[in-house]
Amino acid sequence: MIHYETIQQFNDMLGVGTLHPMVSVVHLDDARPMHHMLHTNGFYSVMLKDEKFCDIIYGRSRYDYDKGSVVCTAPMQVVGIAPTNTALGDEANELFQPVGWGLFFAPELIHGTSLARNLKEYTFFDYQANEALHLSEREREVFLHCLGEIQTELNHDIDRLTRRLVVSNIEILLDHLLRFYERQFITREVVNSDLLMRFEKILSHYFEGDNATKNGLPTVRYCASELCLSPNYFGDLIKKETGKTAQEHIKQHTLDAIKRELADSSKSIGEVAYSLGFQYQQHLSRFFKKETGMTPAEYRLKSA
Repeated sequence: MIHYETIQQFNDMLGVGTLHPMVSVVHLDDARPMHHMLHTNGFYSVMLKDEKFCDIIYGRSRYDYDKGSVVCTAPMQVVGIAPTNTALGDEANELFQPVGWGLFFAPELIHGTSLARNLKEYTFFDYQANEALHLSEREREVFLHCLGEIQTELNHDIDRLTRRLVVSNIEILLDHLLRFYERQFITREVVNSDLLMRFEKILSHYFEGDNATKNGLPTVRYCASELCLSPNYFGDLIKKETGKTAQEHIKQHTLDAIKRELADSSKSIGEVAYSLGFQYQQHLSRFFKKETGMTPAEYRLKSA
């Protein structure tokens, strides 16, 4: 595993110049051909794949990148590139020419800025590669315009306003990516509807079987994993489609399951808690009281 801690190290590997030690805009067509590798970085990256020529390895998965696809990564995520339809074991000595654009910026660049404070809003930095953003031609033009503004500032002599202007333009680009992702959620309505139905089935089956008894209450991470999605992408998709968070959906299913179990008067409240994955009866009672305003015992009496 290769690690590039600084942008200078990464640019040296690409064979391109470095205008600023904490931020770089790279036209990947100008980089030297490189060997296939898995690597981690000490900085953020925003990559636009401009021609279809390879798969990207991200974590343990391959993703077939289309023209105009954007993948964003945060520091220490494992990423790499491999050619289409080949086995990774046969690629070690192959060279390929990267095509597209890359924006790379160090965490230190944004310390103390509004971008650092708002960084958690850009959840796509924790998406998986198979959740890449696919740009329309107009969106691609906007993306490249934003990169051009950053590059123009990097070509200017560094002064006291350089960092402020560069960070501002990076923030504008990331805001555009947020908008484009929202468009992608909308235009994939059919696919998203299928995911919603599968999400509902996962929760229903979870409480019908013994998953809860064995593994505790369902989590957003568990449901996302069952759908082969990252927790952030899954959470954003559910929120965009339903107006409720994934956690709110899980809470509602948990509440419905408690009510069904309480209807069986032969079970004690402790047995109900155990069967649904609560560690202690008191945890179930607090959860139920918070959501309904009644204790489980009060609910039983009212429903009898």
